[in-house]
Amino acid sequence: MEFESLHEVLRTLYDEMIPLCSQMSGVARGIAGLGALFYVAYRVWQSLARAEPIDVYPMLRPFVVGICVMFFPVIVLGTINNVLSPIVTGTHGMLEGQTLDLHKLQAQKDQLEKEALLRNPETAFLTSNEEFDKKLDELGWSPSDIAAMAGMYMERASYNFEKQIRDWFRELVEILFEAAALVIDTIRTFFLIVLSILGPIAFAISVWDGFQSNLTQWISRYVSVYLWLPVADIFSTMLAKIQGLMIEKDIEQLSDPNFIPDGSSTVYIIFMLIGIVGYFTIPTVTGWIVQTGGMGGFSRNINQSARKAGSLAGAGAGAVAGNMAGQVKGELLSKK
Repeated sequence: MEFESLHEVLRTLYDEMIPLCSQMSGVARGIAGLGALFYVAYRVWQSLARAEPIDVYPMLRPFVVGICVMFFPVIVLGTINNVLSPIVTGTHGMLEGQTLDLHKLQAQKDQLEKEALLRNPETAFLTSNEEFDKKLDELGWSPSDIAAMAGMYMERASYNFEKQIRDWFRELVEILFEAAALVIDTIRTFFLIVLSILGPIAFAISVWDGFQSNLTQWISRYVSVYLWLPVADIFSTMLAKIQGLMIEKDIEQLSDPNFIPDGSSTVYIIFMLIGIVGYFTIPTVTGWIVQTGGMGGFSRNINQSARKAGSLAGAGAGAVAGNMAGQVKGELLSKK
């Protein structure tokens, strides 16, 4: 909920910064008015010089752009946001539904794991204080019983320590995953605010000859950045679905009375690391949906960050795999 509140703060920040674009309307009107004057005068003079009839229709363009500049928050931003907001609402609804199902499955899995450990007399005392005390009461004070008690205490302490380490590392990866999503949302909000505040200037400059493409480029960039959030929600929904399928498989295995869970969350952690890397590919994916120009440098920086995150994720996954291999080896040696 803490990260969700931060995302809500970013949305509130965007709504409160939008009115600032009205302060640019005065400067933008001056630029657009001067550009319209040269635009119309040049075409009228050209038609008169060629003794051709004056075509009025092409001259309406600067006046339409001027109206957009005057009422930029309502006409331009209001229209684009109202058209794209259903996409954001739809993808966020998908994510919320999948996350809710994931929480239910995770709670069911935790309960089944606890029941599976309690079913096995060899592991029941690790999770249940009652079973631990009961097993202690069954022992006497002979040297062999005292050694057994010491072994139980050490085994229980080792189990709790390993569980705390796994839970700590899992929480760390989850925090990094949420932080990556917050980074993308923060950059998205910053880009949208800059494009919105300086949007009237971009529209005004597009009135001048040679800068007509500035209008379409601004629209394409704004739409592309706006779609970062829906793409991020789709990516999160996919990860939640993968985790749900993994948990369903674990639940199916836990339904077997002879199955003993090991408490490992290695695969879950690996998918979270993959998710951290995947978040930095969102600008590239949105670039496939809406083609934009002038953002090549940022895309290169994002790709470099993704490669660095991939290296860190690989190192983390290797450390986890090595730790799990060491545990398995230790268990085998202890059994021998």
